[in-house]
Amino acid sequence: MNVSGIRRNIKNIAHNYTDAQVKVREATSNDPWGPPSSLMSEISDLTYNVVAFSEIMQMIWKRLNDHGKNYRHVYKALVLLDYLVKTGNEKVAQQCKENIFAIHTLRDFQYYEEGKDQGVHVREKSKALEALLKDDERLKNERIKALKARER
Repeated sequence: MNVSGIRRNIKNIAHNYTDAQVKVREATSNDPWGPPSSLMSEISDLTYNVVAFSEIMQMIWKRLNDHGKNYRHVYKALVLLDYLVKTGNEKVAQQCKENIFAIHTLRDFQYYEEGKDQGVHVREKSKALEALLKDDERLKNERIKALKARER
């Protein structure tokens, strides 16, 4: 385990985060790699538990509000949200539609690191997710496709 992993564990304990919240924090960490599909799958399964669902969504919305050097939190939260919209409880998509302004505002996300535009991925992912959420037919088809893929 690296230093950031140890720091994350200490924060998880200090803030008394639940198992579901810890999984979301791990999936949306600042580590320079994407969230593992096995972890996203676990989180997706947890969205069918009423208590875990609200804990997961609360942490995702919190991550989406990060900025600056925590741009990876935002991007990975969008990646996770995209996955959950397709494979998780239908309430995920419903809540996203109700809070679409939060996703829409990320179209203007800006962060530059060493002259490199790190916000571009957030802007692109938010546009794609918003388009999916606004197209009910496509959303339905994506859910069918993703759930079939998960069964394999």
